[in-house]
Amino acid sequence: MMKVIKEPVRKEWPVLLERPVIDASHLQQKVKAIMEQVALKGDEAIKSYTLEFDKVAISQTKVSAKRIAAAEKELTASLKTAIQLAKVNIEVFHENQIQKVERIETMPGVWCWRKSIGIEKVGIYIPGGTAPLFSTVLMLGIPAKMAGCKEIILCTPPNEQGEIHPAILYAASLVGVTAIYSIGGVQAIAAMALGTASVPKVNKIFGPGNQYVTAAKQMVQQMGVAIDMPAGPSEVCVLADENAVPSFVAADLLSQAEHGADSQVLLVANSLAMVTEIQKELDTQLIGLPRKDLAIQALNHSKAIILSKQEDAIALINEYAPEHLILAVDNATQVAEKIVNAGSVFIGNYSPESVGDYASGTNHTLPTNGFAKAYSGVSMDSFVKKITFQQLTERGLMNIAPTVIEMADAEGLQAHSNAVSVRLNWIKSKI
Repeated sequence: MMKVIKEPVRKEWPVLLERPVIDASHLQQKVKAIMEQVALKGDEAIKSYTLEFDKVAISQTKVSAKRIAAAEKELTASLKTAIQLAKVNIEVFHENQIQKVERIETMPGVWCWRKSIGIEKVGIYIPGGTAPLFSTVLMLGIPAKMAGCKEIILCTPPNEQGEIHPAILYAASLVGVTAIYSIGGVQAIAAMALGTASVPKVNKIFGPGNQYVTAAKQMVQQMGVAIDMPAGPSEVCVLADENAVPSFVAADLLSQAEHGADSQVLLVANSLAMVTEIQKELDTQLIGLPRKDLAIQALNHSKAIILSKQEDAIALINEYAPEHLILAVDNATQVAEKIVNAGSVFIGNYSPESVGDYASGTNHTLPTNGFAKAYSGVSMDSFVKKITFQQLTERGLMNIAPTVIEMADAEGLQAHSNAVSVRLNWIKSKI
């Protein structure tokens, strides 16, 4: 169960907050070998790796329109309604992130503006693993479609029967994914980054995955294909004081721990009494969980840190930079204002991480492994590139010309200066 650490001094924090380190060199060698084979043999290599890793022989990687249409009939009406409601909330939240074009006159006759243009081709990776993450299809497909991406390619591994979970197919169809492929792991990232006879090459790749997928995404980034963000195992941090409800906190910790054995779970509390109550609730709630074995493994390497001073707790959390942060404290709104490093913050006892994971409207694709210190979660901005424009009138060029000429000459860039002065002279010749 969770290891309890009482009042650690600040010099101990870095060690306490360390994430597990993997053997990256060995990992990269394996990933590179797969990437090279996909580059060399294309679809043939993909099918071979699917047989090796997913234990299924597939003749066709692209999922047919007939199979996608049939998936809807395999879902219950209540699940389809839930997916549709989540879709609406996600659309409402992301729609308000679309920036209108504003023309700014920086000085008389000098107009500048910026326009968001959807990335033409994007790839979405949806892990198979132990859970069908159809919610991630919504989180990535919806903003991609709203941003105006022309091609939205989805790759996800097939199960041992060669099938993709119908909820993934239904969600993909619902949000406007243009093509779905039964490809998982490194070979999926390679296919989208390099392109094959059947899989189009994309400009940017999104989506979570295991350590191999993460390494593959980082590798293709060096090849000129953009990625959403570096990502590792999912994380939650809960800050709890005497206002917290132990059963709520335990449920939140378990909701993260059940993702997998490598999930990161951190509890920060102001008293041993609260930690003890939460531990009791963990034991009680674990009994009925279908995925309790995975949750137990995650909890066995998790920590409960006791800091009696709230300002110390806030400082520790900002140092940790969690993917998800739940504030189960009396002054949660005020504490939230002091959080500067986190992927997504859940304020108060009635804001479980689960709502953000599925249906509140915010995006659940978030930075992990401390990258919340520098990265944002996925948003509309992730699916667009922003192009700046400028347009000058004759009067505008005359107004700005002396400044540009002076600066260009000072940098020793005569041609830059000439590009302005030849126009200036031409304007003056007409007067």
